[in-house]
Amino acid sequence: MTNVTHSHDYPACCQPDNGSSLGTNATLKEPISADGTPVLGESYTVPARCGRAVRLKAGQVIKIVNTHGTQVCDTWLFNSEDMSEFLSMEHARAHCNSIIPKAGDALFSNRRRTIGTLLTDTSPGIHDTLMAACDLHRYTNLGVEGYHDSCADNMRLALQAIGLRSHEVPQPFNLWMNIPVKPDYTVEWLPPVSKAGDYVEIRADMDVIVVMSACPQDIVPINDLNPVEVTFSVHG
Repeated sequence: MTNVTHSHDYPACCQPDNGSSLGTNATLKEPISADGTPVLGESYTVPARCGRAVRLKAGQVIKIVNTHGTQVCDTWLFNSEDMSEFLSMEHARAHCNSIIPKAGDALFSNRRRTIGTLLTDTSPGIHDTLMAACDLHRYTNLGVEGYHDSCADNMRLALQAIGLRSHEVPQPFNLWMNIPVKPDYTVEWLPPVSKAGDYVEIRADMDVIVVMSACPQDIVPINDLNPVEVTFSVHG
């Protein structure tokens, strides 16, 4: 048996959907609770390179804090009653008429319903809705051999940790990710412009599962080449 060194050799490539992780990390063993239900007002950590999933009831608000100011947080919202409905950035962009939502904007699902609302953003408002979650195939393309933590696997593992599964990895809302589009329509991969303590608040407009990944990207400079933790809390 040969050693598994290329991302396309990992077993999940043979699964019937995109819901299986290609490796594992502490995410799988460290859910905030057995089913993701939070203690309201309690501060939780998404450790560097890991993910967390949390349940919100309609009307509850999640506050996600860029603790150090340098960390990208890939963020997903799923309808907790039907995981096939989720925050869809391509649908949200069409609704907002912008590639970056701003405070007050509704966040649309893939069924063109409001799944959440971006209530507050204390940062300069630079986020990304264009780039797919990093995955093992991305790191293989960047020259990594063997397994590398990824936002795609963090999403899968965070859901698995609370007994859930998504059949796909939707385009995330990449909080604080700085991907400017230049006049010639090329893009750059730059560090965040947020500062330590900047936060966003998102209201759930239906019962949702919010999944966050403290992005493990350490090859291009979107996390200042040093992935660190973010924190979050849920309020009624």
